[in-house]
Amino acid sequence: MKKTRFNDLHRKMGGKMIEFFGWDMPVEYSGVIPEHMAVRTKAGLFDVSHMGEVLVTGKDALRYVQWLTPNDAAKLAPGQVQYTALMTPESTFVDDMLVYCVGPEEYFLVVNAANVDKDFAWIAGHTQGFAVKVVNQSDDYSQLALQGSLAEAILRPLTDIDLAGMKSFHWAKGRVAGKAGLVSRTGYTGEDGFEIYTTDPDPGIIWTTLIETGKPLGLLPIGLGARDTLRLESKLMLYGNDITDKTTVLEADLKWIVKLEKGDFLGKPVIEKQLAEGLKRKLAGFEMAEPGIARPHYPVHYNGQKVAEVASGTFAPFLKKAIGLVYLPIEATAVGTEIEIEIRGKKAKAKVTPTPFYKRAKK
Repeated sequence: MKKTRFNDLHRKMGGKMIEFFGWDMPVEYSGVIPEHMAVRTKAGLFDVSHMGEVLVTGKDALRYVQWLTPNDAAKLAPGQVQYTALMTPESTFVDDMLVYCVGPEEYFLVVNAANVDKDFAWIAGHTQGFAVKVVNQSDDYSQLALQGSLAEAILRPLTDIDLAGMKSFHWAKGRVAGKAGLVSRTGYTGEDGFEIYTTDPDPGIIWTTLIETGKPLGLLPIGLGARDTLRLESKLMLYGNDITDKTTVLEADLKWIVKLEKGDFLGKPVIEKQLAEGLKRKLAGFEMAEPGIARPHYPVHYNGQKVAEVASGTFAPFLKKAIGLVYLPIEATAVGTEIEIEIRGKKAKAKVTPTPFYKRAKK
C-alpha cells in the first residue's frame, strides 16, 4: 500500500489504519463522532495527501481547461480556485475537481485519490489540438486540511500568508511552519478552513506544529470516517456514490457549475438537450422519519415501487438524525415527499428534505 509522508505520525497518534484505494490511511483516532464534532465546533486536521495534483501549462492552457470542464475558468484570476467537473461527452463525471489559476498559461488541477490514474489518463488523452503540457505531480505533493471555525486562529501564527485577507476559494504561496507551500481557503467539510500543499520531502513538522498549536483550542486529528460524515451533512459530492460516469451534472443537482455561455466544452450538447427536455431523475436529500440508518445501496421505494438505491447515507452526528442522498424520479424530488428505505428487509419511512442538510452560520 502507498503511504503518505505523515504515516508514521498517524500511527504514533493512535490512528486506526485501513486500506483506502491502495493507501494506508487513518479511518479514525478518537472516534468518528468526537472528531466530527471537533470540526463542527472547533477545528480538525486531516491528512489528504492521497489526493491527486495535475499541472497544466502552455499557451492554450485556459482553452484546454475550458474544453474539459463545464464551469468558466476564464473568470478565475491568479490566486483564485474553482469547483468544477471533469466531464465526458455524455455530460457524466470522470471526476469532480478543483481548478487553481496560477496564471493565464498555468492551471493546477486537484482530483480525487481513487481516480488519480484514471483522471490523468483522461486529461492527457484529450490534449490533441491544444498547445499544452500536462504533468501528474501527485507523488510530489503532501496535503493537509485544517478545518473548523478556529482554523484561522490556529494557522495564523505559523504562516507568513495573510489569512485574514484571504477570501473563500482564494489561495496564496508562502511558508507554513517554515516549509514552503500553497494555502487555499477551501475544504470538504462545510466549515471555514484551509488546505495546505507542499512539495517538501519532509513535511512532518507542519502536522506536528499544527497539532501542538491547536491542541489547547480543541483541535483533533481527523480520519476518513468523520471526513465522510462531515461532507455528507454539507452535501458535498463523493465520486463513486453521488456522482459517477453514469450520472450527469444536471442530474447531480450541480447546474450552478454549468456555464453554457462560455463556449463549447465536453458534454455541452447533452446538457442543452436535458435542459430542453427536462430531467427524468435528480439527486435529492432525505432524512429518516422512522428508526434506521440508510446505507449506500439500500433499496429506495416510492409509491410502492423500487425506484433507486441510496447513494450516500449515514447518521449525522451534528444534526443527530439519519440522512442520505438518492437519485429519485423527478416527480418524487419535491421537499416533503414520502419515500421508503429498505433496511435489512424492512421498509422504513423517510422524507425528501432541503439540502445542504447543514450550513454553517455566516459571520
